[in-house]
Amino acid sequence: MDLRKLKTLIDLVSESNVSELEITEAEGKVRIVKSEGKIVQQYVAAPMPAPAAAPVAPAAELPAPVAEMTGHVVKSPMVGTFYRSSSPGAKPFVDIGTEVKEGETICIIEAMKILNEIEADKSGKVTRILGENGQAVEYGQPLFVIE
Repeated sequence: MDLRKLKTLIDLVSESNVSELEITEAEGKVRIVKSEGKIVQQYVAAPMPAPAAAPVAPAAELPAPVAEMTGHVVKSPMVGTFYRSSSPGAKPFVDIGTEVKEGETICIIEAMKILNEIEADKSGKVTRILGENGQAVEYGQPLFVIE
């Protein structure tokens, strides 16, 4: 569902006497509930069609789960689109092996047409880049490992 449409629905519920609103569309279902002045939102994505059979990577090539990673994991503070550089064709903010200082910009996440600079929350060397340039990221998704 389009973020502008979702924001409009939330605003409508918060400004009206409606206490609950549920909308189902092809791409998913949204339920907005107003309780004691607070808005609670749930989003359920529609099931995706099964992709064509793809070869499975050997276990050695699969990324390690976050719990098994050594070093400090920098996680996405929001939902949006992950970008490694300030503009297409520009040099990435960081690469594997780059030494970063706490507070230094390491990527950008675009959310609702706003470009948010994400800063390193620890100094050290970038040892892994887990986000894919131009791909959607979720809140709390691991983006980088700094050691």
